[in-house]
Amino acid sequence: MEPVHITGMGLITSIGNNRETVTQSLREMKHGIDFHPELQGDDSPVKLAGTVKEFNLESSDPEDWTYPEEYRVPRPILRSFSPHVLYAWCALKQAIGDANLSEEDIQDPNTGMYTSSGGSMRSIHKHFEKMDARGVMACNPLAIVASIAGTLSFNLVAALGIRGSSTGLVSACASSGHALGMALDEIRLGRQKRMIVIGAEDCNFESIVPFCGMRALSLDTNPDNASRSFDVTRNGFVGTGGSVCLILETEAEVQRRNAQSYAKFLGWGQGSDGHNVAISHPEGRGLKFAMSNALQDSKMNPTDIDYVNAHAPSTSIGDASEMKALKATFPLPQEVLVSSTKPLTGHGLSLSSIMEAAFCCIGLKDQFLPGSAHVTQPDPELGHLKLVQESKDQPVDRVMSNSSGFGGANVSVIFGKA
Repeated sequence: MEPVHITGMGLITSIGNNRETVTQSLREMKHGIDFHPELQGDDSPVKLAGTVKEFNLESSDPEDWTYPEEYRVPRPILRSFSPHVLYAWCALKQAIGDANLSEEDIQDPNTGMYTSSGGSMRSIHKHFEKMDARGVMACNPLAIVASIAGTLSFNLVAALGIRGSSTGLVSACASSGHALGMALDEIRLGRQKRMIVIGAEDCNFESIVPFCGMRALSLDTNPDNASRSFDVTRNGFVGTGGSVCLILETEAEVQRRNAQSYAKFLGWGQGSDGHNVAISHPEGRGLKFAMSNALQDSKMNPTDIDYVNAHAPSTSIGDASEMKALKATFPLPQEVLVSSTKPLTGHGLSLSSIMEAAFCCIGLKDQFLPGSAHVTQPDPELGHLKLVQESKDQPVDRVMSNSSGFGGANVSVIFGKA
């Protein structure tokens, strides 16, 4: 089977808004968690988030937003954007430039786009407020396409003139993992020669605070250790937003264009818990299926994997479930290297899969492993799993990245050195 390559990436994240800054943050374990200005009122029990710098998107009017001038969006296009769509526009523009794609490449019918986001709770809320105050006919005619879960796909496919396959995928925190895997299949099946994959989330009060009701968020107020996956004292995740875009291309396209390659996308797998609408299976049943299916799809054994970027959101149940799944998938005598990058970035929900996949590709390209920050008391349930607590240079050939979402949706993706 012809290899599929990652030829471009764009990143708008709490730890940096370009590949160079993100790479430095991963190497130095410099987190992006801070006091979020929208979370400081009495109505918000949580105060911290992985804040996206250089953007001010608090206004309900996109024309009032401030963001880096290099990504200026034409007014007719901006009118139907939610905050996360702007993040995605910026990440997309980066990735296109990074991959050196022309307008002809992008609008080729053999180029598709898969996106993932949960939509915009803020935009929906603001539109309903206006409807209640002024009546249905006074609503913004673009309110629906600017807010519901498909808004990322609607806006970007239209704005870029995409003519190939396109859709928006929603499976909570596994969403962009599904988008990546299904994009890989689209190329393997010969339906497309290039796929643009994007994940994005808002980073505001409405996108973060509702998780307080689930008791899923850390209420800690120290940005330096609030998120601490695999630590026995972990007490919830820290939210974040932003966007990451990856460009997938066939080997033939890489050779035709003399394109760079960050990594080879070797395979993926998915599996479902069939257990609970919101809580992971206690034994990690669905995640074990996902990892096993990813290994089978990649034609690999567990011992072929050098490192796993764990989903590990820093919740007591989520981390425990994944540790059991990892130990079952990578039994002794293998001591697979594991870390979570969420303590650095925060948990990006439907963005997290592709963000962490990008981190894996950066690590493969530059031959280093990102550390699992803020762990002072490693959970003894890690057992024989070898936790990477400090980022380090290390030869690495093949890596796995896991994601788990509501309803027991689980995705594992595997990348290899180009």
